[in-house]
Amino acid sequence: MPLSNTKIKNLKPKDKSYKVTDEKGLFLLVNPTGSKLWRLKYRLDGKEKSLSIGKYPDIPLASQNVNGITIKGAREIRDEARQLISAGVDPSQHKIKQKNERLGGLKNSFESVSRDWFKFKGNDFTTDYLKESIRRFEQNLFPWLGKKTIIDIEASELLESLKRVEDRGATETAHRLLSHINKVYSYAISSGIATSNPAIHLKGAIKRNRSNHFATILEPDQIGGLLRAISGYKGDFVTKSALKFAPLVFVRSGELRNAKWQDVDFEKKQWCFKASKTHIDHIVPLSSQAIKILKDLYPLTQNSEYVFPSPRSLFKPLSENTLLGALRRMGFSKEEMTIHGFRAMARTLLEEELKYRYEYIEQQLAHTLRDPNGRAYNRTTHIAERTEMMQNWSDYLYQLKGE
Repeated sequence: MPLSNTKIKNLKPKDKSYKVTDEKGLFLLVNPTGSKLWRLKYRLDGKEKSLSIGKYPDIPLASQNVNGITIKGAREIRDEARQLISAGVDPSQHKIKQKNERLGGLKNSFESVSRDWFKFKGNDFTTDYLKESIRRFEQNLFPWLGKKTIIDIEASELLESLKRVEDRGATETAHRLLSHINKVYSYAISSGIATSNPAIHLKGAIKRNRSNHFATILEPDQIGGLLRAISGYKGDFVTKSALKFAPLVFVRSGELRNAKWQDVDFEKKQWCFKASKTHIDHIVPLSSQAIKILKDLYPLTQNSEYVFPSPRSLFKPLSENTLLGALRRMGFSKEEMTIHGFRAMARTLLEEELKYRYEYIEQQLAHTLRDPNGRAYNRTTHIAERTEMMQNWSDYLYQLKGE
């Protein structure tokens, strides 16, 4: 039965919100506060959606009321929305577009919303990273997309801009831009500026940088296969242990091979050494999985200063060729995977899949970062957050491996 003013007046609030239907998808949502809100349920492109129409008047009248929308007004809006749906137009998007036009297109342009998001996230980034991220948008996106209303941008237009970056060889920049574009649209949706994110359709559309020196595997199912191959490696136990340890700590190859027992603190679950490239003191929090690998190895190599000594001499570390040779015997070519590739793997997936902050990742990679005052972070900065991150990273890898 269609709703009437009398019936609506008699609707009482309950402990939880509930719906009372009218006709053709129109319904009232009655909230515990007593407010009664018009909604329209509809389907478009096979997906069920909801359009917010407005509030039912506190005092029901026979026509539109400044305090809300009457039955007649709600039904008129419903009929208009159904006409849009018949024409393939999403009424929720249409409503936002009309609002944007009233406010002025530039207010909700891609550039304006992007800058608002950077301002909103400012405290989560270092000053240098924030400036660099904005600069990337200014150079690669704003000239072509900046003035367009954010809801009018198609996935193909975003891809065209990203391909322009990719074509000049800056694939990592293209991926960072795509990651931030997704976050800009999430912000726009939560702010009521947009209802959908065209960037979600671009996953896998940008190539990965697979140069020989930094070759890595980034697809989760393929990573699982790599880790299972390492676990099943039939060669030298020290080599196998180093390969199992490498993805969990993602340090530079030389730092891995030259790891020393004196630098490992089992009680604190930390490995401390001087980073080879920056020559700064560095802390690697050790996950429970990393600790187990070391404890299983300790009885065999405890008489060497090196955690992973050479099979030929306890007085020398494993060679780069020993580790690479093991990867090749497992079937991974130099174009597919390198020891350094574990760093690129962690750098990408910690941000894209596990959603960790840039600062935590870069500091754990032993890259030089500076605080807003220009001072370099010391080795203990964000140590609690990085300890949690390293454990979650190990858990993620073991999940991919199927353990």
